[in-house]
Amino acid sequence: MTEQKPFHIVLIEPEIPPNTGNIGRLCAATGSHLHLVGKLGFSIDDKQVRRAGLDYWPEVKLHRWDSLTELQSAHPLGRFWYMSKKAKKTYTDVQFDAGDFLVFGKETLGLPEDLLQQQEDYALRIPIFSPAVRSLNLANSAAILLYEALRQTGRLTP
Repeated sequence: MTEQKPFHIVLIEPEIPPNTGNIGRLCAATGSHLHLVGKLGFSIDDKQVRRAGLDYWPEVKLHRWDSLTELQSAHPLGRFWYMSKKAKKTYTDVQFDAGDFLVFGKETLGLPEDLLQQQEDYALRIPIFSPAVRSLNLANSAAILLYEALRQTGRLTP
């Protein structure tokens, strides 16, 4: 049996240590890679990151990048999906492929508007049905998208 390419979770300037720790645990559990891009709002050694990732943090395939451009240059054949509540397409409108990159913005601002406009065909959202709720938690959003990508590529069946 051929091993499939791993999925990649990309966090642009994450600000909340427990979110990154939880996403790190998610990546460790699924064999996905975690890419942290730009200035972080905390130290990777922060005990809150490690606490959220529990003792799984050493199992995280972690990559650090100064910019999204640097990451994209290192993976020129990679397909990048950009998550935003402002996107027109929902995550169920597309077909994910093994090896895709799922890109999330910082908790307080999301992804830059100009990036979303440039990548409109690759911008996705998770539907939110209540106007009282502005956004979902970053770690929850990453889990929803990653497990849908795993489901679509047949990776959830034993």
